[in-house]
Amino acid sequence: MMNSRTIINKVIEFDNPPRIGYQLRSRSDGLYNDFSGCSMTPREDFDYAWYPAKKLAHKYPYLETFNGFVRYDEFGNVWGKLINDPSPSGEVLEGAIEDWSQLSNYKLPNFTDLSRYETAKKVFTRDSDMFRLPGIPGFPFSIMRKIRKMDHFLMDIILERENVETLNEMVVDMLMKIIDIYGANGADGIYFCEDWGTQDRLLISPQLWREFFKPSFIKLCNRAHDNGLKVFMHSCGYIYEIIDDLIEVGIDVFQFDQSTLMGLDNIAEKFTKHKKTLFASVDIQSILPTGDEQLIKKSARELINKFSSNGGGFIARDYGDYPTIQVTDQSVKWMHEIFINEGTLNKK
Repeated sequence: MMNSRTIINKVIEFDNPPRIGYQLRSRSDGLYNDFSGCSMTPREDFDYAWYPAKKLAHKYPYLETFNGFVRYDEFGNVWGKLINDPSPSGEVLEGAIEDWSQLSNYKLPNFTDLSRYETAKKVFTRDSDMFRLPGIPGFPFSIMRKIRKMDHFLMDIILERENVETLNEMVVDMLMKIIDIYGANGADGIYFCEDWGTQDRLLISPQLWREFFKPSFIKLCNRAHDNGLKVFMHSCGYIYEIIDDLIEVGIDVFQFDQSTLMGLDNIAEKFTKHKKTLFASVDIQSILPTGDEQLIKKSARELINKFSSNGGGFIARDYGDYPTIQVTDQSVKWMHEIFINEGTLNKK
């Protein structure tokens, strides 16, 4: 019997797997998850806890009236979330580099401490029959826009080009070392999140993306492939203008939560032609929250049929936080029903 690791590799390589891939985390039986994921062990000397916002009001006076919680991350960014926010992450309130004059003394986290990968190494050894997919902190844009905070960073790309390039080089170097360590410790791929789109367009012009960010994507994807790792990219929003570029740089698997936003037929045509894989649930924005049984089942069926028509290309997944987007358990069960009952391929 073919194990999960082999099936996912066959899905990604369009090598006629017996079924679609699965990462259906919300199922209680545990039988529909082909992935083993484990990231870095947290630092024992770092405080990751959330605190009442007033704790940092001495440095940021506006937090005196902020009705929520704050925390630091390892990059030195301050995160905040409102008191009734059910999500675990929140948003960056203050970037680690508040002024570019701080760049010369800024230090990125030390992610080369091999002790932080010991748990992952043990998990990957234990789960050798599964596809071992650790997350990394992001690609350069995701990391830098937090360090400077998004509103500042989008201006920095134009107004502070030299400083952005310096920080970008630091981040790329850090990420390549992380990739090397995971490659040496038994991972099969890397997964990163980097949201590039609004509802109808890219956050910056496609030309600027190609000029500034594409070279970093090429370096990092090449480094991953040199380590024998597949590259999984999550992105929210409308990024159709750079889909061809992302295919070209070497993204192997695209994880879209808004799977219909750019048009399933548009994406399926490109992915089938270039043998790229979609990693998705039924659209979490326009379809799953409707609670419409027939629409949900139809969409799940379309994902299988449109992306698995060329010998591979589709991995079904669960979204990580259904309560926040007000999706019921029943809607998830309808989606699972189609993914599981109709996910068998090569039925001849």
